[in-house]
Amino acid sequence: MRNGIALPRFVVLTGNYGSGKTELALNLAMASAAEGLRTTLVDLDIVNPYFRSAEKAPELEKAGIRVLMPTFALTTVDIPALPPEIQSVFEVPADRVIFDVGGDDTGAAALGRYAPSFRKHRAETLSYLVINCMRPLTETEEDILDLAGRIGARGRLGVDGLINNTNLADRTEPEMVEQGERLVLQCAKKMGVSSVITAGERQILEKCRLETPILAIERRMIPEWMIEN
Repeated sequence: MRNGIALPRFVVLTGNYGSGKTELALNLAMASAAEGLRTTLVDLDIVNPYFRSAEKAPELEKAGIRVLMPTFALTTVDIPALPPEIQSVFEVPADRVIFDVGGDDTGAAALGRYAPSFRKHRAETLSYLVINCMRPLTETEEDILDLAGRIGARGRLGVDGLINNTNLADRTEPEMVEQGERLVLQCAKKMGVSSVITAGERQILEKCRLETPILAIERRMIPEWMIEN
């Protein structure tokens, strides 16, 4: 349970570049570990070399979180390989396994590799599409529905829920989050999806008038150039 939101054993986070899915993956992993759950974070991002969960591996492991990532992640090798250890998450006892999947349908192809295992555990799996309506390619209903269809098909898992993570970092205003929620709810209705969550920093969410459950997060993936000296 996180902020009143019940999560299953396997949580899959997909989303386009800039959606904030890695922030969510890190926050959910840290929260699960803090609750005493045996937690694993799987970095399946083979597309984007920046803002990836693997960057925080030392911090996560210190918190007792098992971290699995593509071979050669965080190196200069162009095409990371998925190690066989990732398959073990479906066999080794764990209370919570969080998958941080690479952006768009190209990244979702890595998820599709584990489709047979997910089918065996479908009842204890939730796949969320993370949406930031302030980012290109997810600014309209048409764009979001198109992205959801492509990721669902390529990942061979489908989309069970949507997470409204609309923000502009330090320039985020409550009205942006509320506008994002309205758009995401419209898309959920078109998709026949009932699970919709709004995520964001607590001080912003507390100023919003929202219909959906909220997931308060801390920003952990702040690039060095955004840190004031």
